[in-house]
Amino acid sequence: MQSEIIVDVSFNQTRVAVLEDKELVEIYIEREDSQSIVGNIYKGVVENILPGMDAAFVNIGQEKNAFLYLGDVNRLEFGDTDEYYEIKTNPLALRCGQEIVVQVIKEGYDQKGPRVTTNITLPGRYLVLLPCTEYVGVSKRIESEEERQRLKEIACRIRPEGMGLIVRTAAENKSEEILKSELEFLKNMWKKIRQKSCQSAPVLLYKDYDLVFKAVRDMFTNQVDRFVINDRKKYNKIIEFLSSYAPSLKSKVEYFNLATNIFEYFQIEQKLSKALSKRVWLKSGGYIVIDETEALTVIDVNTGKYVGKTDVAETILKTNLEAAQEIARQLRLRDIGGIIIIDFIDMKNPDHQKIVLDALKEALKRDKTKTVVVDITPLGLVEMTRKKVRQRLSCVMQSNCPYCEGTGKILSPESVAFKVLKEIEWYCKNKVEDKFFVEIHTKVCEILRKGEIDRIKELEQKYKKKIYIKASSNIHINKFTICPVKDEDHYMALCGWLCEGDEVLAFVEEEDRFNPKNAVGYVNQNRIELDDASDLVGKYIYAKVEKVYGTLSKGKILDVYEVDKEDVKEC
Repeated sequence: MQSEIIVDVSFNQTRVAVLEDKELVEIYIEREDSQSIVGNIYKGVVENILPGMDAAFVNIGQEKNAFLYLGDVNRLEFGDTDEYYEIKTNPLALRCGQEIVVQVIKEGYDQKGPRVTTNITLPGRYLVLLPCTEYVGVSKRIESEEERQRLKEIACRIRPEGMGLIVRTAAENKSEEILKSELEFLKNMWKKIRQKSCQSAPVLLYKDYDLVFKAVRDMFTNQVDRFVINDRKKYNKIIEFLSSYAPSLKSKVEYFNLATNIFEYFQIEQKLSKALSKRVWLKSGGYIVIDETEALTVIDVNTGKYVGKTDVAETILKTNLEAAQEIARQLRLRDIGGIIIIDFIDMKNPDHQKIVLDALKEALKRDKTKTVVVDITPLGLVEMTRKKVRQRLSCVMQSNCPYCEGTGKILSPESVAFKVLKEIEWYCKNKVEDKFFVEIHTKVCEILRKGEIDRIKELEQKYKKKIYIKASSNIHINKFTICPVKDEDHYMALCGWLCEGDEVLAFVEEEDRFNPKNAVGYVNQNRIELDDASDLVGKYIYAKVEKVYGTLSKGKILDVYEVDKEDVKEC
């Protein structure tokens, strides 16, 4: 399998894409105004304790207080075992106002603040130092038992007293000297953090690497075939870093200096757009539908256009197997976390169910984020969980629709028409003005004119008011405006009509068909006739409105505006 890391550095954001056999499997986005704080270490102040939830809220200097689950409170943070057990069994032992060193392990999202722990970890390229935990572990991705044992023995020998070590995948086949060298670097880093912790809280003690160097540290292993980046400064720094820590990887780093967009060149932009779609098509013609909610994510599998060539059971099995592979990829790509329910197409054969479940588990092994597949329920649903670390892709790249507030549904034209009628009646009852202007969407206007025009006439007669209705396709179908009309000029302004004496910028569209010497210009949807202006067709002019007949008007040219039509559109 070919693996590539493509990095796009632009003026306000950085994007890192991971490709496997040219397929987009992971995407990371970091913007200058919203950089990730996962991995950062803070000295915070306990501001609130919730005994019923075994939790505390810690002020770390961010917009929202961080959430500390008391199960994440490490015994070594407090100096003695007795106090640790007191905190575990009696949350009130953690005092309000107490200063504590914490590390962010999960981004804040929606209305929730970040989650923190006192189990500090300092990751390097080959090792992770655990300053507060006496533990030694080796990455499960190192498959050779002999190599795992060798690395574990080295880790036990070099582990600082009172601390722990995790050996990372990149350490495979690395010498003890290389691991010792990185350990010294991590110990010095921890020493500096401890020195800074003398400052008053809340204060940032350690800021983790930016996205580019996180990618180099955490993702760029021997299994990656190439690392391509379009920023010369970052490229030079990466080469400098690798010269010290992984010289064998330098030849895999490429500087992309073409004029084209690097993500377009590698066909990532199009794939990224598809990653935001609810429906994902499978190669066989089937498809999956992904619904993300606040509580959980539901994935539905359908045969779609695929009808198969054998029996129904085999068709369903093939679709479900293909879906299992795609679901595993989509979870990584969209960074979906929390509870996930998968509704595969019903399989009566228990053997087929096991085959699909095993295929899903195997596909999820490529995911670095922890996943747990529970089982198939009696209703045929697969329950699983995936650890939440960052905001999912849809939250990073999209925001809720201001009209439907994320539901995906808006009021029907009939419902809006009913609301408009109720609002018109309220204005007629409670306002002293005798004329009202109502602007509504064209489709809502059709509903009113077809079935409710008599009701509007009744209101006019009953309250002795005049209702002016303007249909517009330029406003949202769920929006409408009702306001009193002061006088004729006010009414014309509300309608968007021109008024006598207005000085306007108009585009001269064409010659007057009835008088070739004259020309016709347009201001929005208003037509303005211009004498002796046929030679100005295709240009913008300033004109003074002399006469108005609804959306028609007569104008006098004041000046010619030398500008292209496209430029004015952009303005």
